[in-house]
Amino acid sequence: MMRPRRLVVALAFAAGGLAGALIAAEWLAANADVAATTVRPVWAEVQWPFPIDQWGKGKAFRCRAADCGTEVKLYLRAKIGFCNCTTGVADDEELERLSDLDLIGNKFAAPNGGTPVTVAWMNGRSRSYTLAGSNLRHQSAILVAFNDRCDAIVTTVVFGHSRPAEIEPHVIAFLNSKTVLNWAEAILGL
Repeated sequence: MMRPRRLVVALAFAAGGLAGALIAAEWLAANADVAATTVRPVWAEVQWPFPIDQWGKGKAFRCRAADCGTEVKLYLRAKIGFCNCTTGVADDEELERLSDLDLIGNKFAAPNGGTPVTVAWMNGRSRSYTLAGSNLRHQSAILVAFNDRCDAIVTTVVFGHSRPAEIEPHVIAFLNSKTVLNWAEAILGL
């Protein structure tokens, strides 16, 4: 089966010359998400870029644009004893209370409500945000928080486009990886 990009280029040549090339260029620009390369995330640990606060240092990971379609930065840290022990991260209010979005800016908006997530034995919530600010290189963020009893793991993900649905499944898969789960077990004392 021919990939959409190859099909458009082939049709452009069949249509002939400059007119066909212009049609192909216009289609590719309008359908960049269809013509995009396949995302195959490779997460590399990088240094924690934020000052230490009451929650201490966390873990930071980066997925290069070549592997994720855009550069993605993922920040992960534990908030021990800070989660609602009765309900966990069950709603958007609790998710935002646990949030580390203030590390990346103070102008953000959530266009939609959050959704439940499961990371190994823990339940939580995920929600996407748009970011605003003159110094931000990233356009969007995803916040994921999940808990083990009264302890929460908070994940902030920032990236350079406005299509969080493309990134979120890869983030959840990474959060379910041995790398993150081994760290979570150690930090939570399990």
